[in-house]
Amino acid sequence: MTKISTLMTSAFSLAVAAATPAAAAPAGAVKNIVLVRGAFVDGSGWKAVADILAADGYSVSIVQPPETSLDDDIDATNRVLDQQDGPAILVGHSYGGAVITGAGNNAHVKALVYVAAFQPDVGESLASLGAKMPPAGTGVAPSGGFLLIDRAKFRADFAADLSPAITDLMARSQVPLALKAAGAPATAPAWKVKPSYAIVATQDRSINPDLERFMYKRSGSITTEIQSSHAVYMSQPKKVASVIEQAATAQR
Repeated sequence: MTKISTLMTSAFSLAVAAATPAAAAPAGAVKNIVLVRGAFVDGSGWKAVADILAADGYSVSIVQPPETSLDDDIDATNRVLDQQDGPAILVGHSYGGAVITGAGNNAHVKALVYVAAFQPDVGESLASLGAKMPPAGTGVAPSGGFLLIDRAKFRADFAADLSPAITDLMARSQVPLALKAAGAPATAPAWKVKPSYAIVATQDRSINPDLERFMYKRSGSITTEIQSSHAVYMSQPKKVASVIEQAATAQR
């Protein structure tokens, strides 16, 4: 085959792929998925999970909470939820679990998914839960009213199963979490009135895996354990997407 023919064949293949409609979500499944990131990172980390869900026919939105206060972050999530054209599955990673615990009361939300996430009860905060069962990581420290992870400890504490090139960028582009957000207590946990699913990251050094197990057992969440760092949504996106789709199909 000539070089021109090869190029034409490749171009044709790309055109066919582009013209092929995406798969449809299973009949009756909740088609809208709203993803909420945790502290220190931005929403781009959800890309692999979002791509999988979109390819499977789901409509995916990603919230970018300001991390200035828990109320601000719940409000930011509610704004995205209110844009949905129907029921939604609300997913939170890490601190995002505290956010979805409050925002999950939105009428659009049919179920919650906690991905290596805090799942506070009334009166509990990130700070109080972390004190109950401290994590192995030691890199989080206050800085001017906010929390950040020491760059030198970022990869080990947050994402040891990602490449140094990726974690170096994540460490340098951190989104700081306000101390008042970390200390804000939950008031009306949505997991008490709506179905919840959860993922334990068994190698997590940012949240103690035993704390994750305690919270998820207490709430009766349908729980999956994945051998991963805290950044399980980035290192194991297929497994995380599978749990989200399980929640979406169960609500039909």
